Formats: sequence, C-alpha cells, structure tokens
Amino acid sequence: MGEAAGRKKPYLQVVREGNPGKRPVDPGLILAAAKDLAEPDWQQTFPAVRSDKVQQDVNRRAREIARREWRRVVPVLQFTAGLADVDVNLLHDYCVVVARIDQCERDLSTRGMLIQGERGWQKNGATTVVGQYRSQLRVYIRELGLSPSARASFVAPGGGDDGDDGDPFD
Repeated sequence: MGEAAGRKKPYLQVVREGNPGKRPVDPGLILAAAKDLAEPDWQQTFPAVRSDKVQQDVNRRAREIARREWRRVVPVLQFTAGLADVDVNLLHDYCVVVARIDQCERDLSTRGMLIQGERGWQKNGATTVVGQYRSQLRVYIRELGLSPSARASFVAPGGGDDGDDGDPFD
C-alpha cells in the first residue's frame, strides 16, 4: 500500500534511505548535529554517600549502568536520529531511568516482592517504583526510536509498493 498521499517521509529518513526522485525535501527545524555529545558526570547524579556503605555500592552500580547505557545508545542515535546538543537532557534522563530500574530489580531480587513490615507482610515499595520507571522508559524508548515498533514507522527503502493499490496484502 505504501505511504498515504500527502504524507511525507521525515527528513532524516529521506537522508538515510536516499531521494531517488530528487524531489525537494523540507528539512523542517534544523538543529546543529552534536559532534561529540559529552557524557554527563554520573557522580553528580549518583553521588558517593560517605556514611552508608550499602548506598555507596548502590550508587556506584547505578553510575556504571547509566554509563554503559549512554555509551551503548548515543553512537546509534547519533547515526539514526541526528542527535543535537539539546537532546542531552533527554538522554540523561533515559539513562537514569535504566539505572533506577536496575536498582529496583536488584532490590526486588534480594528482598522479595513482599517484605515484613510493622503490621505484617507488605508489598515492597520497589514494585510500585519500578512500574513507574518502566512506564517512563516506554515513553523514552518511543521518543528516541529505540524499539522495533518505534522504528516500524519508517518505510523501508523502495517502499515495497508496486503500484497496485487494490491489493490488501501489499
């Protein structure tokens, strides 16, 4: 079926896939591509806590998880999405969410879904927190195009359209 009439491909998709018809393409809002996005100082986000050894270990691991995620997604996004300097905060928040989910999952693995409280067994608070972080992660993944479904909105080169609009299986 191809693309609907009047619906244009996003500019970066045209750049990636090419413009065989040499039609003029409106780039829309142009932001200067970041040459080298500076990785945030994770020490500021997850500071060292001097008084609590357990919290020190938790924050050290969170820094490492966030650092790994940053180094994993930034090169890909610079190529596919044309990241600009204004995207640093979004990427920072995305990496923090990934680190916090890891933190919550580790807590759930060590303490369990239910914990003994003053009034008996209670739901571990990390279950609620991790659910909220996962909801936020879904938003970031969609926003940044990091999932197969988010990338599915892009049309493959050539479009796969043979001109037969009557074929429902095309």
